Amino acid sequence: MSKNKVKSNADNKDTNPLEEENLKSVQVTDTEQVNTDENGDKDISIENTVENQKKEIQDLKDQLLRSLADSENLRKRTIKEIADAKKYSHITFVRDLVSSVDNLQRALKAVPVDKSQLSEPVKNLIVGLEIIEKEVLNTFEKHNLREISPLHEKFDYNLHQAMFEVPTAEKEPGYVVEVSQKGYLLHDRLVRPAMVGISKKPDEELIAKNDKKK
Repeated sequence: MSKNKVKSNADNKDTNPLEEENLKSVQVTDTEQVNTDENGDKDISIENTVENQKKEIQDLKDQLLRSLADSENLRKRTIKEIADAKKYSHITFVRDLVSSVDNLQRALKAVPVDKSQLSEPVKNLIVGLEIIEKEVLNTFEKHNLREISPLHEKFDYNLHQAMFEVPTAEKEPGYVVEVSQKGYLLHDRLVRPAMVGISKKPDEELIAKNDKKK
């Protein structure tokens, strides 16, 4: 009886080939699905890697462009600083020198207009000082050092320094009516402002008092 049952089971196994085929089909389908999922994950991973690499490349390009821009700005700034050093490095010396020239010009202004009463050596000394003054001024001009002598010009706080006010009706307020000390410019940089007196509107009450006295 048991032999018959075993045989029957064996026969049943042989007589159900569809079931075996279905089992094989399910196994194949599961394997394909796994392979598909793995390929999909690989594709996503590759895309992410490519995007990251593109981003890194763009970041490196930006860093390179910024570095090149900084280098160019540094080069231009260095060139400008060198040029400024050549133009203005001696400005302190010039400032001290013009003070000495002021003293020379004051001495020459003290010379009387009529030199006939002066002795010959003194006359020669004065002529020598005048020649020195002329040479110094020519040297100033050669090295782009210019005088600021703004008499009768509009007051400019960039170039002038107001020392006092002069009430006057002959000039509009804010004009230079007296120059106490000349100023100087080295190229376009101020060495020393001109010391000036500027006009202002006269006091009407004071004018009225003066008119009454007359």
